[in-house]
Amino acid sequence: MTSPLARWLRDPLFLLCLAAGLLAFVVQSGELGSADTMHRLQTTHWLWTSQPQVFPNEYPEFGLHGRGGRIFSWYGIGQSLLLLPADLVGTWIAHWPIFSEYEDDPAVRSIIVSYSTNILVSVLTVLVAFRLLSQLRFSVNESVAGVLALLFCTTHLHYTQNMQENNYIMLLTLVGFSFQFEWLRTDSIRALLLGSTALGLNLLTRVTTGLDLVAAGFFLLTVLWFEQVRGRDLWRRLLAYCKIAVPVYALFAIVERLYSFYRFGSLTQTYIPIFAREQRLQDPTLPANFPWSTPFHEGVLGALFKPEKSIFLFDPLLVLAVVLLALLWKRLSPEVRAYGATSLLLLAGYISFYARYTYWAGDFAWGDRYVSTAAEFVVLIAIPLLLRYRANLSPWIWRGGIVLIGASLVIQIASLAFWLPIEIYQMETLGHPTFVIALRFKNIAAFALGKMDAWGLNTEAMTQDPWDYVHITTWNFLPFLLRRAGAAPAWVVRTAFGIWGAALAALPYILWRLYAQLLVGPPPSED
Repeated sequence: MTSPLARWLRDPLFLLCLAAGLLAFVVQSGELGSADTMHRLQTTHWLWTSQPQVFPNEYPEFGLHGRGGRIFSWYGIGQSLLLLPADLVGTWIAHWPIFSEYEDDPAVRSIIVSYSTNILVSVLTVLVAFRLLSQLRFSVNESVAGVLALLFCTTHLHYTQNMQENNYIMLLTLVGFSFQFEWLRTDSIRALLLGSTALGLNLLTRVTTGLDLVAAGFFLLTVLWFEQVRGRDLWRRLLAYCKIAVPVYALFAIVERLYSFYRFGSLTQTYIPIFAREQRLQDPTLPANFPWSTPFHEGVLGALFKPEKSIFLFDPLLVLAVVLLALLWKRLSPEVRAYGATSLLLLAGYISFYARYTYWAGDFAWGDRYVSTAAEFVVLIAIPLLLRYRANLSPWIWRGGIVLIGASLVIQIASLAFWLPIEIYQMETLGHPTFVIALRFKNIAAFALGKMDAWGLNTEAMTQDPWDYVHITTWNFLPFLLRRAGAAPAWVVRTAFGIWGAALAALPYILWRLYAQLLVGPPPSED
């Protein structure tokens, strides 16, 4: 009789989830990755303790004056709610006697929060992305390949280590698309409620995800249009959709507005006017239209082509996705055409919305973090299309696709090597524009060979902050950071290296098992 474990190890989806969990485990640094997420975790702590959202010493670098003269965080509460269970457990464990004297970074609480949350989001993303690709009628092999490309070959990998909101937004948007599409095919009210709730939760995370909400509705409408649904039937489906989705969206919009009112006393305005006013008090030279002071063309061209932030450089598979959609458009099914058109419009929408924002590229970030999630959404179908239509493509397209896959994998792995501000600090002396990805590879080679000073990459001169200096002078993985910080006992560091090494060795084994299982599985479906 076959054991449950043996059956699971023959299930491609289980192996895919296991690979995602292992990948998320080995890339963690134990830190939250950015000051943004640290502030959001403090808001989480505020939810259930007596601590403030923002400590007084953090202002004016962070926080805004709100109701009662108190200082509040300007971020939405979505990611803070996501972090709540892990924060409760992490705070409890951090107070165990064995950890009572360990106060250094990476802190016990941040280790637990980052590991548990990132692994959970990664595994759930795999499940939903695989589900959506299957709904788009890609085969098991094609769907697995698409999910693996998302995990390993897009900026999703970087944001699995650097815990910004991006991957959580991606997860919720995928859930929204998948379950709303299920409603379109089955008329399941439960599915529509689930999909709409996921998209509504996104509004609590970042208000601009209203673009994702619109995109989901546009996706369904476009599927119907490409399937020649017109007139009364189209209006009937549209009204049925609005009766369920609109009240759900309205509920989350009201919650988001009430949270804004609690902090800043306004139901109609965002924090932006307060932010602009307080920033001008600190710097009167700021333009009158701050923070919408970037020329539109500069923001658009920057997101597309600037060597420091170009989405085509940080997500090279985007080039492949665009080329394949253009070449194969007439061969694609209505669902895939609708998804391709919607994802490209969503990407264009994000680029256009943030183009005039002063910090259009997301400031301290790997790539353009405001746009990267939308780029990943386009890329999701690139490898499935390449596999399905290989026989219809020029050999040069196939070879070019393989090259882009390899380049993407190497770039995303390189993004994990160091804490992300290292190139940002270096650009203060090297100047702009800087080809950040090339600089990252130079940093990796220089650090590995002990040539940082000899190659003009002196990290000691970059920052006067000792905490920053420790973090940019070691490989950005937990065991190395524990060893570099020097606060953890030697046995803890050795144990961390042992566990990390075992997980790192297990990951290629699981990927090999997945590959072997796909080889003996059913052949890819034919058009």
